[in-house]
Amino acid sequence: MALAYQNQRLKGRVEKLAVDLRDPVLVECDVTDDDGIADVFARVEERFDGLDVLVHSIAYALRDDLGGDFSKTGREGFRIALDVSAYSLLPLVRSAAPLMERRGGGSVVTMTFQASERVFPGYNIMGTAKAALENEVRQLAAEYGGRNIRVNAISAGPLETLAARGIHGFLDMKKIHAERAPMERNITHEEVAKTALFLCSDLSSGVTGSVIPVDAGYHIMAV
Repeated sequence: MALAYQNQRLKGRVEKLAVDLRDPVLVECDVTDDDGIADVFARVEERFDGLDVLVHSIAYALRDDLGGDFSKTGREGFRIALDVSAYSLLPLVRSAAPLMERRGGGSVVTMTFQASERVFPGYNIMGTAKAALENEVRQLAAEYGGRNIRVNAISAGPLETLAARGIHGFLDMKKIHAERAPMERNITHEEVAKTALFLCSDLSSGVTGSVIPVDAGYHIMAV
């Protein structure tokens, strides 16, 4: 397994995740740097001579753009959010595809959120980025399906993560979710992980181009 981190500032967090793994490869990967992405996959190719799974779990927006009026989103903030959170899936899949074909195919999984379709106050530009990301999932699934490469997304309910801490009103979002979801609770990190494992495995061999909700049923509710 290879784990990527953006820069040295975040390397320590990823190292902690890797403690219990067997001989993992840790690589620095800034997805806004095409040369850096090429270097990462060169290392992966050298180490593994192929690739089975790619998990794209990346999102970023300027703090000032997560809260307040959406219409005040600046041009640069819009570009950064869409570049990191959505566009990054394209070069990663392009680079991963030849390595997956060596194994007879592969699976790509990315992370989205219902704000791609509904308004979550405070999520702002990230909702736009997630909408773009989900469209990419469908287009990439169509493009790479003939190579037996599947592309899917998990739409998880509110979870406490490092990224979530920067979202204005996140605690309210989580509280409302638990109150209105048919299962009357929030989801867990483990439930998202189990769905990711399903999508990464051959158990989902006929699933591609899908956005799978893991939200205790919240997405079906109107009120």
